Amino acid sequence: MQVVGSDLKGVTLMSNVALNAQNVGKSFASEEPFIKRWRNRNGKRLAVNDVSFQVNRGEIYGVLGPNGSGKSTLIRCIATLLIPDAGYIEIFGHDIERDEMIVKRLINRVSVDAAFFKKLSAMENLLYAARLYSMDGLTARRKIREILGRLGIKELNQPLEHMSRGMQQKVAIARAFLSSPILLLLDEPTTGLDPRSKREVQEFVLEMRDQHDATVLLTTHDMDEADKLCDRVAIIDNGKIIAEDTPQGLKESIRHRIPQPTLEDVFMELTGKQLVVEQDLAKEVS
Repeated sequence: MQVVGSDLKGVTLMSNVALNAQNVGKSFASEEPFIKRWRNRNGKRLAVNDVSFQVNRGEIYGVLGPNGSGKSTLIRCIATLLIPDAGYIEIFGHDIERDEMIVKRLINRVSVDAAFFKKLSAMENLLYAARLYSMDGLTARRKIREILGRLGIKELNQPLEHMSRGMQQKVAIARAFLSSPILLLLDEPTTGLDPRSKREVQEFVLEMRDQHDATVLLTTHDMDEADKLCDRVAIIDNGKIIAEDTPQGLKESIRHRIPQPTLEDVFMELTGKQLVVEQDLAKEVS
């Protein structure tokens, strides 16, 4: 494992803490009627509310929450796509605002609504991404074939518009892996995938962590996925972290009420809410 001050991807790592978020807040203009907006935080809707947590290097850290809980907004702040209104976020000791360009060299992100050039093939989309990462053509083609093959994608030259949404999502995952990030942000990456594809992606995430020194921040609606992949889990509700522990620790916390609890039992016990069924979520974002 690299140590503090070592050079990786041309960047000096200032800390062995992969992600340090402290008192992070983010609000948006409220969509409520004018009178309610005027009375409610000057028309602001608080999406992320005083969130603090750390992710150690080499961890897979899960963030679980219902739709609208703030988890995707939090991921976008970490990915430098949004600027927090309060608090600060550091990636290996580099501030996401002050050191934005350095941070972007260390991270990559997969979202549930990944965008592509749909008329182009998977190979063409990924070669375009490789140029943005300054990869040479031969290296890029070799790596693209390796990653897509590992994810079970054989139609490299088929336009993405002719591929299923699940296959497109696997191409998005391949694009994120292409740059070999040391902090990988996965925002519901397996939503809409069939069981076999989901398992292939989960195995690849573990491989990235174990063999390529990647740290992973994962948001998911799949409790079994979180239980299988995550070293630690935070549960977020109404923009606040309400619990944080290992999956086993979270389940132990309610064993006095439920003899053989699952992570979903923990979630419902702490939030009083039920997660959106994944099939319904897939329909919302398709």
